Amino acid sequence: MAQSATETIRMLVVSKDFSVVRPLWSIGEANAWQLETASSSWEALERIQSGSIPRMLLLDLPLGDGDSLHVLRWLRRLRPELPIIVLAHEADEGRKNEAIRLGAHDYLVRPFDDAQLETAIRRHLDSRNELSESDFTSEEIERLSDDTFFVGASPVMQKLRAQADLLAQADVPVLILGEPGSGRDTAARLIHKLSVRSGSRFLKVNCGDVPEDVLDVEIFGSERNSPYSDGRASVGKLELCAGGTILLDDIVEMPVRLQEKLLRVLQNKQFQKLGSDKFVAADVRVLAAADVNIERALTQKKLREDLYYRLSAFSVHVPPLRQRTDEIPFLVRHLMHKLAKHYGLPPRSFSPAVLESCQSYAWPGNVRELENFVKRYLMIGDKDLALGGENPKGRTFEGDSFAQTQGLTLVHAVETEPGVSGTNSRSLKSLIQDVKSEAERNAITAALEKTGWNRKAAARLLKVSYRTMLYKIEQYHMSSPDPYPSRFAGNGNGIKGSGKAN
Repeated sequence: MAQSATETIRMLVVSKDFSVVRPLWSIGEANAWQLETASSSWEALERIQSGSIPRMLLLDLPLGDGDSLHVLRWLRRLRPELPIIVLAHEADEGRKNEAIRLGAHDYLVRPFDDAQLETAIRRHLDSRNELSESDFTSEEIERLSDDTFFVGASPVMQKLRAQADLLAQADVPVLILGEPGSGRDTAARLIHKLSVRSGSRFLKVNCGDVPEDVLDVEIFGSERNSPYSDGRASVGKLELCAGGTILLDDIVEMPVRLQEKLLRVLQNKQFQKLGSDKFVAADVRVLAAADVNIERALTQKKLREDLYYRLSAFSVHVPPLRQRTDEIPFLVRHLMHKLAKHYGLPPRSFSPAVLESCQSYAWPGNVRELENFVKRYLMIGDKDLALGGENPKGRTFEGDSFAQTQGLTLVHAVETEPGVSGTNSRSLKSLIQDVKSEAERNAITAALEKTGWNRKAAARLLKVSYRTMLYKIEQYHMSSPDPYPSRFAGNGNGIKGSGKAN
């Protein structure tokens, strides 16, 4: 977004050093920026708490000063959207990671020239403008429903949209292939939106982890006299979305008996409800989705070949997120905007370094994992913690070997289920999350006890970063039963009795 001619950008400079303030005055005058000064980080915090909020804060970090870094944590909690640039001495360069973790968006080490400083300021002003301005009406982002959108920023997704446009014109079944979380549901909704059926309902059925008779009723419905009707007739989704489109996700998990009933829908445009011998006309377009390893399901006879050939006459493949990294900047900003609105929080901006990290990560969980990352980043503002502790080799905090030997599974983070509040209306998913959290805590406790509460050694045992281990210990309020555990435990390098704290 171009800066408005009438807009005044206020920047707060926290420094007592005139050699730092002087070039900033020059840069500010050249760009019509209004500069204000504070003599300490605590004074800056008081100003912001009183409601005097600048567009950017530049924090000059005196050599060896720990208080200013400590204030960063409070600033981040008070105004998470406020870009903060730390200006530090060369001797303090090692504190960069700590400053970023505590809330700084950028970190410049002396000596730096005016051009470097101006570039950093502009970069973060532009990043904030891009996020706060946008309701994401970009041509690359197409809204399909209140919660679903299609991003066509990469060549492979532009090709997918062209395929969807063609398939939308022919009222035929389509098989959508792709990894879990890659956007198979989005591709199905796109085909529906572009078709003549877009004015009618789009309904989705997940065929996995559902008992056969329950799935039968959900898709086809039931009569009063059926064993699962509770004395009432039930309308299935095939009937509910008459004239529209139904998506059968994880089609390979559908029981073979129901596959036969579905085949009759595709061949004869009719079906039978559970407990009835009458046929009901089916005016619905069937889309099916499956994992890319569908050949295995055919070999194992989990999927009928005749049904597969009916569905796969027309098919599309949704590429994984690692093959469309061009769209990640659009995705994270859009997701941040959506989630911030949902939770009633100010959106956070993404620095170039964070976006670069997002584009270089493989995202094995695809868009679903990316959305979870953005949710955690919105809440805690720390890229490394939000990523859940992935190390450079791509090993994640979930499913490591030590946890498996304990019969446990580690999870990335505890998340609150949207729409669930209070103690009397908890969803099954939130209850399951509590179980997972307890399992994670037990696994960490077991690792700490095994290493004599040596946190670095426990982090290596669990194959997570030391920072993640500290975060989890703090999150679960864990403390050592021995006030001096390292006195009797190894330091992680096979050396005992060093007594060095870690």
